[in-house]
Amino acid sequence: MGTGWLDEVQPLLADRQVNLDVVLPAIVDEIARRFDAERATFFLVDRANRQLVSKAAHLPEIAEIRLQLGEGIAGWAAEHGRAVRLPTSGTDARFSGTVDALTGYRTRSMLCVPVRGTAPPADVVGVLQVLNKRSGQQPADFSDDELSHLGTFAEEFAQLLDHTSLRSQLRPGHDKPLAFRFNFIVGNSGAMREVYDRVDRAAKTEATVLLRGETGTGKTLVARAIHFNSPRSDGPMVKVDCAALPATLIDNELFGHERGAYTGADQARDGKVAAAEGGTLFLDEIGELPLEVQGKLLRLLQDRTYLRVGSTTVRTASVRFVCATHRDLEQAVQQGVFREDLYYRLRVVEIDIPPLRERGHVDLDQLVDHFHFELTRRHGRPELQLSAAARTALHAWSWPGNVRELEHCLESAVVLARGDRIEPEDLPRRRAPGAPQATGADAFVTAVAPLQQVERDYCRHVLALCDGNKSQAAQVLGIGRNTLARKLGSDPS
Repeated sequence: MGTGWLDEVQPLLADRQVNLDVVLPAIVDEIARRFDAERATFFLVDRANRQLVSKAAHLPEIAEIRLQLGEGIAGWAAEHGRAVRLPTSGTDARFSGTVDALTGYRTRSMLCVPVRGTAPPADVVGVLQVLNKRSGQQPADFSDDELSHLGTFAEEFAQLLDHTSLRSQLRPGHDKPLAFRFNFIVGNSGAMREVYDRVDRAAKTEATVLLRGETGTGKTLVARAIHFNSPRSDGPMVKVDCAALPATLIDNELFGHERGAYTGADQARDGKVAAAEGGTLFLDEIGELPLEVQGKLLRLLQDRTYLRVGSTTVRTASVRFVCATHRDLEQAVQQGVFREDLYYRLRVVEIDIPPLRERGHVDLDQLVDHFHFELTRRHGRPELQLSAAARTALHAWSWPGNVRELEHCLESAVVLARGDRIEPEDLPRRRAPGAPQATGADAFVTAVAPLQQVERDYCRHVLALCDGNKSQAAQVLGIGRNTLARKLGSDPS
C-alpha cells in the first residue's frame, strides 16, 4: 500500500493559502479509501484544554468530537503514544461508547495510531483513526500489516503538517487553543472570521473581488487565498503592483507590446494579462493606476478583451480579477483621479481587511506566537524564548504598520537578542510615521494591567533610560533605592 500521494500534497501546502478545513478532510477521505474503511478521523491534540479534537472526520451526525486525553482508544493512543488495533471479536476496556451513543454509529473494528511532531521531543500532536473494515456482509478485522501501514501514513502526515502554519501551534509547549482556517493566515477574531467567510464564498466564483485595508494588513495573503481556493487554483496567479511601476510602463506591463511598437521593442512580448491566462490577475494598489490606463482596464474587465501596445488586433483573456487598495476610492472618484465606471466595475465583491489594532489581543498573541516560531527557525535560533515583559510591550503598541510591522519588529528582535530570551530592550523602539521622537515618560506605553504590574513595567522603562543606574532611576522617580528594588522585584544592590 503506497503512500507517495502525500508527497504530492506537500508542495501544494508549502506556500499556498489553501483552506485547511477543505484539504485535511480530502486527505482523510483518501485514507479511508485506501484502508477500505467506512470512516476515518484525524484528531489534533489541544494542549490548552487537554483534549483531542476531531479536525477532519466522516462525522455527519455531529459537528466535532472532543475527547479528554486518555478517554477512549483515540485518547489513550494520544496520551500513551502507542498504536491500537481493535478487532471485531472480544472487548477492550479502553473503548468508550460515548461517541457511538451520540452518533448512533456502531464501531465494530478500528485502527488508531498517534501522529508525532517532527521537532524534538516529538510529542504526540494528533491521532489517525479508521473505523469498520468493509468486507461484504460479514464484519472483518483490520490486519497487523494495515496497522503498520497506518503508522507510516502518520509519519508522513506529520511531515505534511510541517508544511502548514499549523506547525507553530503543534510545537512542544504551545498552550493556547487551536485555531486555523487558511494556511499561513493567522487569526481567529470575529473580524477575521468574517473575512474568511467572504473569501470562502467569493473564491468559488468568477466574480471580481476588491480587497480594502490599510498597508500591512495582509491583502496579498487574502488574494492568494481567493486564488488557491478557486476553480482556477491550478492556473497561475500573477501580481501587478500598480504603485511600483512608472505610469509610462504600466500599459506595456499589463498588455504587452508588438515588435516595433516603440524604440527598443525588438520583438513582441506578452504582458501580465497573457501570463495570467487561465488563472488570477492580482492588481495590487489599484488606486494608483493612471487615468489613461483605467479606460483600458475597464474594457478588459467588461469584455475580457485588450490590445497590445502598437497593435490593432483584439485579444481575449480568460482571467479572474482580484484587486486591492489602501486608498479611499470614493474620494478619488470625487477628485476626478479615478474613473467612476471603473470603480463600480471593481466593487462586485468587497472584502475589508481589518487593521491589527481592531483584531484584539487574542489575534495579536496568535500572530506573535506564529512569527516567533517561524522566525526563530528561519534564523537558526529555535531555543530563543519570548519573555512575558516583551509580550506585554508588544501588546502596548498600536501597530500602525499592522501585521507587516509586527513581523519586522519580531524579526529584528530574533536577530539582535543577546541572550536566550527576547526582552523589552531587544525590541526596536516603535514610533508612528510623522510623530516626534518620544522621550522620557512620553515613550512609555502599556497594556491595561494591574497597577502593580504597570508600576513595575514603568520602573523598568525608567531604569533602561538611565542605562541601568538604579540610583539615578530612583532619583528620577522620586523614590528611594530600596523602594525601587521592591517595585522591580529585585535586590537593591
